[in-house]
Amino acid sequence: MKNIIAIDLGSNSLRLLKMNMETKENLGTFHKTVKTADGLAQTGKINEEALNRVVLALKEAKEVLDFGDSKVKAVTTEAIRQAKNGLEILKSIAEQTGIRFEVIDGVAEAKYALKAAQNRLERLGQIPKNFMLVDIGGGSTEMLFYYGEEQYFSKSFQVGIVTVTQKYKDLDEIAKAIPLVMEPMKVYYDEVVKAYGELEVFIATAGTPTTIAAMKKGMNYATYDPEKIHGTVLTQNDLHERMTQLLEMSKEERVIAVGVGRDDLIASGVLIYDELYNISGFKESMVIDDGIREGIAFDESSK
Repeated sequence: MKNIIAIDLGSNSLRLLKMNMETKENLGTFHKTVKTADGLAQTGKINEEALNRVVLALKEAKEVLDFGDSKVKAVTTEAIRQAKNGLEILKSIAEQTGIRFEVIDGVAEAKYALKAAQNRLERLGQIPKNFMLVDIGGGSTEMLFYYGEEQYFSKSFQVGIVTVTQKYKDLDEIAKAIPLVMEPMKVYYDEVVKAYGELEVFIATAGTPTTIAAMKKGMNYATYDPEKIHGTVLTQNDLHERMTQLLEMSKEERVIAVGVGRDDLIASGVLIYDELYNISGFKESMVIDDGIREGIAFDESSK
């Protein structure tokens, strides 16, 4: 088959991309907030409600994207890795939708994210010699350090916007905990930079960076355009300004701004993102919308 449908089931979102493997043309996308990891921090399991949201979203995706002419590659990440009933959940999804997910580790996750980032940087006409790529997910955050084709390092940390939000009772508690929770990330950053040298660019991907970039550009969830997000530069001050803006919004306004299912998580994401500036010393980051699903599609196309 000449088309690929790449599916990424994360801890908060389900993202699909249909692509022509020969021309690399984007044939359609689908995104839904499914909150896979909702309650995981408390119970260690994926609950029935989350399972139902994923199944319904996949059925909806099948109505939006034609699966009949495509190879399907579906992967899932930290929430299923952590869940005691992860394999049972995947079995149930397969029985109800026909889609079989592969549980990938942080190394594979980073590889796909890197492939997507490199492709986008090329399209933007930016080829840095080295960079830090950070994927702020729902259940984990991946840090990747690129020093050339044969030299890149990555590590996955169990610090995500869903798990952090559910572990602490309010935003003040999260803000106090973040530097301690993210200390292993600082240690890892310092070790890599000491061994291999300073980095040129800080690249950020996933829902929090793209949402803040969209707010900076005056977009909301309904008017979001990924093509206008790629390459957006955010300073640490941009984060502080948008955080203030978000906290001043009513719940209804926040849903319009960032979407249902993200409104109660976005502040935690901003705190994680903000600490990454503190850890690295970077004054700005470049945001790209591409992630694991794009990486899968490009990886499958190159086989």
